[in-house]
Amino acid sequence: MYDRLARSLGSADRVVIACHPDRRIAWARALKGANIQSEIIVPELTGLAPLGIGLHGSEPTVVVGTGPLDLFDRLVKRAFDLSIAGVAAIILLPLMLIVAVLIKLDSPGPVFFRQQRIGRGNEMFQMLKFRSMRTEASDSVGARLTARDDDRVTRMGRLIRKTSIDELPQLFHVLTGEMSIVGPRPHALGAKAADKLYWEVDERYWTRHAAKPGLTGLAQVRGYRGNTVEESDLSNRLQADLEYLETWSIWRDLTIVALTFRVLLHRNAF
Repeated sequence: MYDRLARSLGSADRVVIACHPDRRIAWARALKGANIQSEIIVPELTGLAPLGIGLHGSEPTVVVGTGPLDLFDRLVKRAFDLSIAGVAAIILLPLMLIVAVLIKLDSPGPVFFRQQRIGRGNEMFQMLKFRSMRTEASDSVGARLTARDDDRVTRMGRLIRKTSIDELPQLFHVLTGEMSIVGPRPHALGAKAADKLYWEVDERYWTRHAAKPGLTGLAQVRGYRGNTVEESDLSNRLQADLEYLETWSIWRDLTIVALTFRVLLHRNAF
């Protein structure tokens, strides 16, 4: 049998087998010595979105989450966050004070807007932004998308949203450890794409919360910003977020920070 299998495979560099569940073990044994990348389709695992196979004692397991970075990488990323956020907060403090005064002069209400967002490990936190909307029109769960010429946005709000200045208070979230400089952007609980909650669009959505949310991310520098009108608007940024998690390095963080300055002024920011 094994000889016939070898002849059948010929010069192929990959084989994928779809067979009855009762035949999977036999196929696995036959393919292990075939000197070729071999895979067996297991439809039952589709809903689990597996990342790999592990072992618990002698029992095989399906890896569905990888957890945080190892200790050294976490220390490197935290040092990077503190150095960037600390310097930026000091340099930008005068600008933030001026913006705070202008917001108070422009419209009645508080300087800051607080909204629950989903953080690392699916834990909720109160995210700070400079207020850009009229107080009575604020959306605490993010269910209503901001539209172009939205009458809820104040005059000062249009300027700070267009330039991303409204996000600057999140530097303090980085300093306290709730956020990172680079990571998947934190979403509001009620955020929707094509009238579906984000996690209803793609079952992989919760995977992005394995890392701290970021001030900027791979999705943002690729231009995936603004409203999620279509399901593809979410799918594109989710795919970028998952790619970032799978391929993280401090050099990639540095690259994303550098590229962020190129997309600060964005046509989808309003």
